[in-house]
Parts: sequence; structure tokens; C-alpha cells
Amino acid sequence: MILFRCLAWDKAASPRARGGPLWFPRMLQGNGRHDNPEVYGCLYVSVEPVSAVAEQIQRLAGTSLEPADLVRRGLPLALAAVDFDESGELVDLDDPGVLVGEGLRPSQIATNDRSVTQAGAAEIHARHPEALGLRWWSTIEALWPNVTLFDRAEELLSVGDVHPLELGDGIVVEAAEYLGIPMST
Repeated sequence: MILFRCLAWDKAASPRARGGPLWFPRMLQGNGRHDNPEVYGCLYVSVEPVSAVAEQIQRLAGTSLEPADLVRRGLPLALAAVDFDESGELVDLDDPGVLVGEGLRPSQIATNDRSVTQAGAAEIHARHPEALGLRWWSTIEALWPNVTLFDRAEELLSVGDVHPLELGDGIVVEAAEYLGIPMST
């Protein structure tokens, strides 16, 4: 399965090193939807490349997208194709049967209250030691499946194409248009 990650990319870094597409940034985590850095590191990826980009630029709603917005911590934002070995199990939080089995409601998955989503992710991580991550829907567009990979998935990942993003890239244009963010000229 090919998943997509949008990240601040250090071209000189090896894939699993800091700045690489397969680096689990545990030391920087704590505020994300499923972050529990004291228990695990996680990697946020998407099934749809537009979702990965939209997640990175959504904070710009109400402004315009400029070249500087495609840089984080001095590094260019890049879109990486991540190959995930499909033999790995994901807990699908978009499946009503799974939600019932886990005692969860859709509102607990879609909320922006991180104390709720992080607690739920930690419980699933503990109850399912074979699970390599969670599949859930993007809160930007429910038809875009996102995946949170736990660091125990690291050995089942490899990196494909990685390319830095620019304003003219079709995927950047698509994400910006979906979010209603105009491009600077």
C-alpha cells in the first residue's frame, strides 16, 4: 500500500534519520491527534496525496499561499511516497464494527479535543499489540483516509519518490483550492 507523507525534508538525511521521510519525530510530538510520545512515536500519512498536503497548509485558511509557506524549520516541505507492507494490521476507525468493538463513537474520532483522541489512540495501542497503526478519516474531507502509524511499524516501511513542493505543483494547487486558499502571485 502506498501512503503519502508531507514533511519538512532534509535531502541529506537518510530515510530513517531526523528530516527523513521515515523518521518518527517522537521528540517533537505531543500536540498531534494521536500523539503519545511517552508510549510511542507516530507517523502521520495519508492514502490520498492531496490530504497529506492539505493537512500541512490548512492553517493558512483566510490568507494566501506563498513560497515561504512551503518551508518548515528551514527545510522545504516535500511529499514522500511511503510503501507500507500490507501484511501489517491497521485498526480501521472508519469501520462501524470496529468502533463498536472499541467502545468508540464517531465524534470521539473526529473531535479536535486532543485529550480525547490521544487517550483513545493510547488505549488502542495497548489493547492491540499487533496493530501497526490507525486508519481514520481526515477532518478536512471525510473521503480522504489518513493513517497514523505507530513506531512499531517502522520495519515494514520503505520510501519511494520524495519531491520538494512548489506553488505550481498540481497537488499543492489542488489542496489550496480545496481549502479556499489563494496562491500569491
